[in-house]
Amino acid sequence: MLARDEIHDCFRAFCDRAEEHDVAVGRYVIMPDHIHLFVAMPPVGLTLSQWIHVLRTVVGKQLLRLGIQKPHWQEGFFDHVLRSAESYGEKWEYVRMNPVRAQLCDQPEDWAYQGEIVRLEF
Repeated sequence: MLARDEIHDCFRAFCDRAEEHDVAVGRYVIMPDHIHLFVAMPPVGLTLSQWIHVLRTVVGKQLLRLGIQKPHWQEGFFDHVLRSAESYGEKWEYVRMNPVRAQLCDQPEDWAYQGEIVRLEF
């Protein structure tokens, strides 16, 4: 339900606006039933949990407009703190291969629902 142009556009628009709140979204992959993304949060203020809640709300409203009824999301989410460029590179390699492992495409660059909003630096 998530791997579709309308959701990809909605997700990108939301992430573009995130910079207004000092949130930087790096690379991401939208899978049919979940999203992987790399995000840098501000040191104070908005929390990752709050931001994810708003992201789910915005994308959920778009899903409803598309006629896809709730539930859209599982409870909670998984996060992992990256501490180095090496860690980021390793995690990105794993994430970018998800569509290939799921047999959605032959090469990761063939998957349409991925990208990078801003370049995250370590």
